[in-house]
Amino acid sequence: MSGVFATYQVYDKNHQLEKKAESIALGLTVGSWTSLPQNDQIQLQKHKGKVISIQEVDCEENIANFLGYKPTKGFIEIYYPSLNFSADLPAILTTVFGKLSLDGEIKLVDLNFTEDILQLFPGPQFGIKGIREKLDVYDRPLLMSIFKSVIGRDIHYISEELKKQALGGVDLIKDDEILFDTTTSLTDRVGYGKKVLNQVYEKTGHKTLYAVNLTGRTYDLKEKALRAAEAGADVFLLNVFSYGIDVLQSLAEDTSINVPIMAHPAVSGAFTASPIYGIDTGLLLGKLLRFAGADFSLFPSPYGSVALQKETTLKIAQNLTEANGLKETFPVPSAGIHPGLVPQLIHDFGVNQVINAGGGVHGHPDGPIGGGNAFREAIAATLSGIDLNEYALPDTSLQKALQLWG
Repeated sequence: MSGVFATYQVYDKNHQLEKKAESIALGLTVGSWTSLPQNDQIQLQKHKGKVISIQEVDCEENIANFLGYKPTKGFIEIYYPSLNFSADLPAILTTVFGKLSLDGEIKLVDLNFTEDILQLFPGPQFGIKGIREKLDVYDRPLLMSIFKSVIGRDIHYISEELKKQALGGVDLIKDDEILFDTTTSLTDRVGYGKKVLNQVYEKTGHKTLYAVNLTGRTYDLKEKALRAAEAGADVFLLNVFSYGIDVLQSLAEDTSINVPIMAHPAVSGAFTASPIYGIDTGLLLGKLLRFAGADFSLFPSPYGSVALQKETTLKIAQNLTEANGLKETFPVPSAGIHPGLVPQLIHDFGVNQVINAGGGVHGHPDGPIGGGNAFREAIAATLSGIDLNEYALPDTSLQKALQLWG
């Protein structure tokens, strides 16, 4: 058996889950069955979708109220033979959820590939292990800061901000996802960033990687990425869902580029936000990004103003790191992160994560240097089993952060 298993959450107003399941299995493969002549059935049997399981569950009251009627809720798993599609994510997603995504209250909640199909996808080039080797950091979560308020800023301002953040002890610094090649170019940011971060490394012995936002017309991205890689780019930030997940895979597979890729979730909410339509967040930001080759996956944390449910974020992290033959992708819970949340972050996501903060670094009373130091102190305290308030000595960066954010 070679193919893909797709699981759907369905709200069926006709209360006929078995009929619904069979219509999906046939409609997305051979189209019909009982009306086909016997010879056609024999010929098309190997292409026919197969219903694997149907599970009926209780429909939530709020969903029934929203729809104006109480449908039958269920989970349907269907097998699609690999003979039906080429081995690429656009073909697979079109097969399992193309026109079906327009067919009312249905959500794609999981995809599983048979081993032969999974082996055709690259997964991360570097993964958690490779990124740790680049930084020579193995025993703690990584710390990342974000460029903020950089629209309209020149390269000298950006270089100075890079320096301050690196001096705060962060392991990675990323461009804001809305920083494009307008005031500053990609290659300029790579060149100047490399120079500044090398200066910090020579002074402190601490290495910091810079994730530059790879943007522009889709057909220009590979050439831009290659030029940036030749200039010494550490990491690329990519707005995957603005371009398409296959663009990520194309970049990840190109050995001439050979730069880790950080996937930003911008635009993904258009696919995932509804509880009854679209694609499951854990599938899209977890499993599919890992299949396509993301070394890092950013997603909203459960703690900030732009928050996901904790269960959803844990599912994303699980899909990024569970054993499946591919390298592991770094989970990067983001938004609303400050030093006081470090114990909760480590409790929820473990050591193999990137703690990512914008305002939590830049908003520190001592600026980004103090913000980075406060996070590093919080990480050290948590891994030592010491309460943050006990660890935070008077007038330290961590104490100031706790006084500001709690």
